[in-house]
Amino acid sequence: MKYMLLVYSDENTWTESDQEQCYAKSIELTYQLQADGQYLSASPLQPVASATSVRVRQGKQLIIDGPFAETREQLGGYFLINARDRNEAINIAGRIPAAHKGTIEIRPVMDLSGLPENFEKNTADLSI
Repeated sequence: MKYMLLVYSDENTWTESDQEQCYAKSIELTYQLQADGQYLSASPLQPVASATSVRVRQGKQLIIDGPFAETREQLGGYFLINARDRNEAINIAGRIPAAHKGTIEIRPVMDLSGLPENFEKNTADLSI
């Protein structure tokens, strides 16, 4: 089953050194997950100041600079994994370095028919 592990933390509590260490340990974790056949995708997000939120109400689009909600912790990245069950997803979430400063939300991914089947093929030409 696929699980999305959403990484939340207060981005203002991270020093540059903390971030670099977290990224290095997270990359190491992705290789471990890949070796176990569990890695699908992972990435940190740009700072919350770069976010834009879009709402459509009564046919009108409202564009807001920043995240949807004002909270102390912001969505800072994600891991998309394969896990046998919720317990295995919890175990992997506990291995994410950012869990030591923030929160990892675990959400099962819903299968939806009609989506493109080959994610890697569809995104191979995208550069980030």
